[in-house]
Amino acid sequence: MKAILFILEALLTLAVIAFLLRTIMPFSRADFRNAIGQAVLKVTNPLVMPLRKVFRPVGKLDVASVVALLLVQLAGTAILTLLAGVHLGFLGTVAMGLRDLVQTILQFYTVAILIYALLSWVAPGTHSPANDLLGRICEPILRPIRRVIPPVGGLDLSALFVLIGLQALQILLR
Repeated sequence: MKAILFILEALLTLAVIAFLLRTIMPFSRADFRNAIGQAVLKVTNPLVMPLRKVFRPVGKLDVASVVALLLVQLAGTAILTLLAGVHLGFLGTVAMGLRDLVQTILQFYTVAILIYALLSWVAPGTHSPANDLLGRICEPILRPIRRVIPPVGGLDLSALFVLIGLQALQILLR
């Protein structure tokens, strides 16, 4: 049973990340025309498009994508807790789902910034859909830190400080 729960949780996390990307890509002005953007649209459209009939965008915020993200997370949390034999009730499931969503967002940004920093060392200036997307997602977080902590000997430590902060937030949520 633990293996099945692990597989379901991994699939749920991938689905949540797809909806998370759908939500944050417009804010970062990421290109939906590249392969990654097209994959995100293809995976998320079946739920987002019907919700758009009810929830209209507000500025850059695609409310339908946010609602879809919340629905996927809450439904997944409910399924996983029921399969694990845990009965939290409605409010408990919502609270656990929201906490899990925040943890997934923090983990997503941790991995994204780590990969972005590693790519900047290994293949600086390389243009690919993944590298461009990572840059658009990570730079708004790294830029304010760079203003406070300048490069030391030509080495940009902003990613390190952001990663420490993200880990501290994850510890607080446990």
